[in-house]
Amino acid sequence: MSTVIEQAQEAREAARRLAPLGRREKDAALVAIARRLREATPEIGAANADDVERARTHGLSAAMIDRLEMGPRVVEATARAVEHIVTLPDPVGGRQQMQRMANGLLVGRQRVPLGVIAIVYESRPNVTVDAASLCLKAGNAVLLRGGKEAAATNARLGEVIRAALRETDLPEGAVQIVPAGDREGTRELLGLTDLVDLAIPRGGEGLIRFVAENARVPVIKHYKGVCHLFLDAGCDPEMAVRLALNAKVQRPGVCNALECLLVDEAAAAAVLPRVARALLDAGVELRGCERTRAVVPAARAATDEDWGAEFLSLVLAVRVVDGIDGALHHVARYGSNHTEAICTNDHAHAERWLREVDASAVMVNASTRFNDGGEFGLGAEIGISTSKLHAYGPMGLESLTTEKWIVLGDGQVRE
Repeated sequence: MSTVIEQAQEAREAARRLAPLGRREKDAALVAIARRLREATPEIGAANADDVERARTHGLSAAMIDRLEMGPRVVEATARAVEHIVTLPDPVGGRQQMQRMANGLLVGRQRVPLGVIAIVYESRPNVTVDAASLCLKAGNAVLLRGGKEAAATNARLGEVIRAALRETDLPEGAVQIVPAGDREGTRELLGLTDLVDLAIPRGGEGLIRFVAENARVPVIKHYKGVCHLFLDAGCDPEMAVRLALNAKVQRPGVCNALECLLVDEAAAAAVLPRVARALLDAGVELRGCERTRAVVPAARAATDEDWGAEFLSLVLAVRVVDGIDGALHHVARYGSNHTEAICTNDHAHAERWLREVDASAVMVNASTRFNDGGEFGLGAEIGISTSKLHAYGPMGLESLTTEKWIVLGDGQVRE
């Protein structure tokens, strides 16, 4: 029997023991995890230094190394994130839609954990702690398969978490660090239909597509974030500048950053030069269609590949479209179901945007950067789903549970 199967079996047994636990027991484990993280800061730093050195030796990019590093500041931030999860309500056990049937039965739904969750991710070792804490709070066991580049750090973090579980009498098997290996090992993990209830990939598009294409268990995913902002005719120019700058420039390398600006032809002459100048002054490279370049000569000519591209950098595609219908058509063709925003003073257009755009978050007069679990009041998230079953958008604690039907009777039998 392989190591992965043994770990999954242990996780399945741990999930059965976790499911009935109350908030007090789970929160006690999270408090212990946060404390032990701080106590183990030197050991975590030493393991992380080994990973970073190997990454540099193997020529990983500066951006990847930045995501990999886990020094004292990151450890402290991670511990605080765990403590924040402690403050969040426990979704497990909550009942809703209880109704009395004509035969006297009381029927409704109750929230329950999903069971065993496999998370396949790259680089960021803090994901190990974040994912483990969220899954534990929601009563799930978790199999964590990080990348080779963070193997030493993840192994040390796993030891810290499991020590906290022992300390608080929770099953150690609830958090399993699956050794980083070749893709065959990942395929094996993703094929354990009788042991794993859900897979969640976090990382680049290549990793997510590999998981989605090879999994035999359900997968929650998002391939990429191709987010649009549409500047409607008659929109407030100052608001347009503010939204475009924030969405594109604040953190250009994240999935809810703006990648394409759409402008109503009726607003192009009045609004686009002002917005474009602000973006150019902020160091953004603009790639525009012919109508864009007619009013913004500094823009480079866009190619077909720029529409639907996720740049993750200070590059922005700009297209002048024929009104809201043109914007809706463009988003339907090139969007990625992540985040779509409109800047408008037209209530009817705002309602059309909300009704017709298919995305996990649809914004009116707000930056795409708000599509985030913390900004939506979830407190913490496991990721953003652009698939529709069973979650769409940021996934907080409730998204790591499901509902079962419960029936309360006093001896009724079906006629």
